[in-house]
Amino acid sequence: MDVFIAYSVLGAIGGVLAGMLGIGGGVVIVPALIFLLGWQGFPPELIVITAVASSLGTIIFTSISATRAQIKRGAVDWVIFRRWVLLVIGGSFLSGFVAQQLPPQVMKVAIAIFLLLVALIMLSKWIPNPSRQMPGRAGTSLLGLLSGLVSGLAGIGGGNVMVPLMVLFNTPMQRATATSSALGFPLASVGALGYVVAGWGQGTPEGSLGYIYLPATLTIAAFTVLTAPLGVALAHRISAPLLKRCFGGLLLLVALRMLFASLV
Repeated sequence: MDVFIAYSVLGAIGGVLAGMLGIGGGVVIVPALIFLLGWQGFPPELIVITAVASSLGTIIFTSISATRAQIKRGAVDWVIFRRWVLLVIGGSFLSGFVAQQLPPQVMKVAIAIFLLLVALIMLSKWIPNPSRQMPGRAGTSLLGLLSGLVSGLAGIGGGNVMVPLMVLFNTPMQRATATSSALGFPLASVGALGYVVAGWGQGTPEGSLGYIYLPATLTIAAFTVLTAPLGVALAHRISAPLLKRCFGGLLLLVALRMLFASLV
């Protein structure tokens, strides 16, 4: 019973962060699940990939809730959405098969370093060149594909990749988080499907669908759906610089925690 209370609290926190920062909640759900699955006695070689896959499963539901709230506020940039959606989906689907080939320790360190770099950029006083615009078709395609692949590997729903990229190309912070939430649904759906297919018949514990551990996914998702609209409301009440610092600060804490845990 204790673990389900932990899943519920994790879902409530993840939902607020997902709605506020457009990150899907995976940035806190993945490291927390790595700890909780280990506590439950999961096979060590399956803990990281199960945490990532299960996080993507929760983001399917979280992103629906957050996106509905963002659409009501007219905050989603549908031009960027249409430009990236298919490429993000393709990269996300491939992630389940790529993750299957990587040692768990390598995945932990790589995810932590990636989040650390993004956090430092978001916390800095760096301001993009005001004349910078999205690159041409080839460049945009590459960005979308890599966003989907990296997001799927980390189980983070895309916001940690797509929000900084949109900000880099001068999309306002609130609009970037809203668009990231909208892109999170197709990314997480296809990414989760990739983990289901890749994990089918791999000897995963009872209650699993491929690499997705359903008891964790469904419990967390139930609470993220309830709290994501609250996060959206918060995002539209605070300034863009403060929202950016919140984003960076959260990433920094999670990245340092994951890096420490993977190296000791």
